[in-house]
Amino acid sequence: MSQINVTNLTFSYEGSFDDIFENVSFSIDTDWKLGFIGRNGKGKTTFLRLLTGGYAYQGSISASVSFDYFPYPITDAQKKRPASNFLEELKTGCEEWRVICELAQLGEDAELLYRPFRTLSFGEQTKVLLSVLFSGENEFLLIDEPTNHLDQESRAVVKDYLTAKKGFILVSHDRDLLDACIDHVLVLNRKTIDVQGGNFSVWWDNKQRKDQFALSENEKHIKEIRTLRQAARRTAEWADKNERTKIGYDPIEEHDRCKGTRAYIGAKTKKMQSRVTQMKQRIDREIKEKEGLLQDLEKPVDLKLTPLSHHKDRLVSIRDYGLQYAETEHPVFTDVTFDIHSGDRIALHGENGCGKSTLIKVILQKAGFAVPDMTFAEEGICETASGLAISYISQDTSGLTGGISDFCERKNLDQSLFCAVLRQLDFERVQFVKNMEDYSEGQKKKVLLAASLLTPAHLYIWDEPLNYIDVFSRMQIEKLLLEYGPTLLFVEHDVRFREKVATKIVRL
Repeated sequence: MSQINVTNLTFSYEGSFDDIFENVSFSIDTDWKLGFIGRNGKGKTTFLRLLTGGYAYQGSISASVSFDYFPYPITDAQKKRPASNFLEELKTGCEEWRVICELAQLGEDAELLYRPFRTLSFGEQTKVLLSVLFSGENEFLLIDEPTNHLDQESRAVVKDYLTAKKGFILVSHDRDLLDACIDHVLVLNRKTIDVQGGNFSVWWDNKQRKDQFALSENEKHIKEIRTLRQAARRTAEWADKNERTKIGYDPIEEHDRCKGTRAYIGAKTKKMQSRVTQMKQRIDREIKEKEGLLQDLEKPVDLKLTPLSHHKDRLVSIRDYGLQYAETEHPVFTDVTFDIHSGDRIALHGENGCGKSTLIKVILQKAGFAVPDMTFAEEGICETASGLAISYISQDTSGLTGGISDFCERKNLDQSLFCAVLRQLDFERVQFVKNMEDYSEGQKKKVLLAASLLTPAHLYIWDEPLNYIDVFSRMQIEKLLLEYGPTLLFVEHDVRFREKVATKIVRL
C-alpha cells in the first residue's frame, strides 16, 4: 500500500474565466476502491486527466504507482480490426493471456478478442477494454463512467467484476454501482474536497446529517446575531440619551443635581458604550463562525413542468407489433403489445440491441417527427393519437454545437427561461458564454433536459436521459416526475431511477 499525494493543485483551461481546481490538497491510498462524486462540470474527468499527465498544472501530484485510464480511445481503423491486433496500442506491454483471464472473470470467452471490434455490442466492448485495463501490474486505475449505455445485465456483470477488484478511482453517477463497488469516496463539494470511508449511501447519510447540522447552526447564529444587534442598538440609544443629559438641566425638575453629577453621567455613558463595543465584537465572532457553514450545502431547486392534457386518454396503442429493417435477415423485435395512457410512466427495458431506441423512433415518426434512417417493414399496429405533442430527448448529444442563444433560436425557446432552468440544474453562469461543444457530457445532457422541460407536451419521450448526469440532478428529476406526473416513455438503465419513477415496465 502506498499513497497518492495531491498538494496545492491549481488548474484552469487556457482562456477560461474560472479555475477548475485552486490550491487543492488531499491524500488517498492506492489499495482503496474510491468513488469519485461531484456535480457535472466540477472537474472529475479533468482530474483523472491531470493524474495521467494530460494537462500542465501548478502544484504537485506524487505517487509511487503509474496510472491507466478507461475508456481507451478507439480509432476508426482499430474498430475494423479484432482487439487482439491492437492490444499493445492500447496498453504498453499488454499480454493477451492476461486479458483472456480478465475476460473469463467477466463471464466472456476469449473469442471476443478475435472479432472485429465494431461488431461487438456496447457491453462486449466495455468488457474487452476493462480486461485490458486490469491486465497490468502496479497500476492505480482511473475508470470514467464504465456503465453508460450498458443494459442492466451488462451493468450487473461489470458491478460484480469491480467489486472483486481494488486500487482504482471510479467516476460514476449510478448509485447502485457505487454502493456495491467502493469503500471510500472522493467528493468534489461546492467549495471543498472531502475524502471519507464508506460507499455512496454511507456518504449520503453523513452528508444529510452534516447539512442538517450546518442549517441548524446557521439558524442559531442568525438568531444570536439578531438578538445582539437589537441589544446593541438599544444600549447605544440609551448611551446617547444619557450623554445628552450631561450639559444643561432643569433646576426645578432636577433640584438634587450637583456639579459632580456630570462626571457620574459620563462614567455611566462610557460603561454603556463599552458594552456596545463588546456586543459588536460578539456579533463579529458569530458572523465569523457562521461563515462557511453552508458553503457545501446541496439544496437542489425544485424543477417545474407544464404537461399538456390531451382529449384522449390513450395516447399510443401498440398491438402485436414487429419491425424489420430493410436488407436485414431478422426482425428487430416481434409481438410487442402495450398502450400508453395519460399519466403512465413506462420504462422500456431490455438488452442492448433489443430495439428500445428503434421503437421510440417509430412512435416519433408516427406522430409526425422527421426521423432519419428509418426504412423498415412492419407488422401489427402502432398508432398515436391525433395532434399528439411530444417532447423528445435523444441519447445522442453530438449535434450540440454553437452558443446557447443559437440553440434557443433553433428550438424556439425563451433564452432567459432556458438559462434559468439550467441554473436550477446547477449550471454556473460562466458556462453560458461557452460553446456547447466545450461542455462536459453531463452538461450537454442537461441542455437537452432543460429544452425538454420547457417544451409543453402530451407525451415526454426520453431515451437514456441520465447518462453522465450527476446524482444530485438525478434526484431533482425523480422528484419532478413524481410531483407533476407527466405521461412519460423512457429508456434508463439506472435501476434506482427506474424503480422510483416507472409505473409500468415493458420488456423487449
